[in-house]
Amino acid sequence: MTLTKPLGPLRLGVNIDHVATVRNARGSAYPDPIRAAKVAEAAGADGITAHLREDRRHISDADIEGLMAALTLPLNFEMAATAEMQAIALRHRPHAVCIVPEKREERTTEGGLEVAREENRLAHFIAPLREVGCRVSIFIAADARQIEAAARIGAEVIELHTGAYCDLHAEGRFDERDAELARLGEMAGYAHSLGLEVHAGHGLTYETVERVAAFPEVMELNIGHFLIGEAIFRGLDPAIREMRRLMDAARA
Repeated sequence: MTLTKPLGPLRLGVNIDHVATVRNARGSAYPDPIRAAKVAEAAGADGITAHLREDRRHISDADIEGLMAALTLPLNFEMAATAEMQAIALRHRPHAVCIVPEKREERTTEGGLEVAREENRLAHFIAPLREVGCRVSIFIAADARQIEAAARIGAEVIELHTGAYCDLHAEGRFDERDAELARLGEMAGYAHSLGLEVHAGHGLTYETVERVAAFPEVMELNIGHFLIGEAIFRGLDPAIREMRRLMDAARA
């Protein structure tokens, strides 16, 4: 069944990873990701996302400690499916964990998690996280096979990878962009029909966010790199407020 009305208000999760990237470039104590999280909250964010990578290239263990202590918003803890990250998540018990693919050599997360091929391992991996109350999300491509596997392993949420759509838009390949957008919309509907909550993110900008925000099944967008970049020119608070405005307008 195709929904004609949104399931509810659209939430904005602000990813603060690249505040930490700028800080780490000089090895200093600023800019502070926790301060950025507080600015994001004041600007209308509904949650904060932070990805603790194996190589600690941006967010650090101390950042996660600080965010858990300081935040009043929910923390979405992005992590690879490793024993080290599972132990950290079990110690902190964030509101949500989002399992993502991770390679040391990649600049950013490339593509979605291969759930169908690792279904048994991932089912056992997420079970302890669910038992302590973490909401488990799986970051995947808009592919029915991966969505079905995510549902089978017991994930409550999927986050659809919007990077291909955004890249095609930036490259001016509009026919391919529109086909990818249609696939995202179709798979959002399919995931909802399986009982999964649908989120989306990666590469979204002011130019690309509205068409994804308009999908009635999508309940949350997670956006980071663009907002931190835009903050250089207009400030973090106004950058987030503009994204919030565009999302709300598309939803209406």
